[in-house]
Amino acid sequence: MDSLTFVAVASIISAGLCIGIGAIGPALGEGRALAQALSSIAQQPDETNTITRTLFVGLAMVESTAIYCFVVSMILIFANPFWNYFLSQIGG
Repeated sequence: MDSLTFVAVASIISAGLCIGIGAIGPALGEGRALAQALSSIAQQPDETNTITRTLFVGLAMVESTAIYCFVVSMILIFANPFWNYFLSQIGG
């Protein structure tokens, strides 16, 4: 296996691991946040608007982590900086 093939395989595996592992944390965090928000609303129904607003802001913050993992995966697959380096080294 030449170095260009190795870089391609490593990039694809890294992208898969990044999005796979990077989606687990936000999914668990969003589920826990929603469960706690529903529990809080059940205990204090008068504060529903405040709890819901805070929940949506928190979910946006948690979701940004998954979006960053997605962006890194797309960079590794489609705009890999190592790809151009190895192409210039082999003269391709």
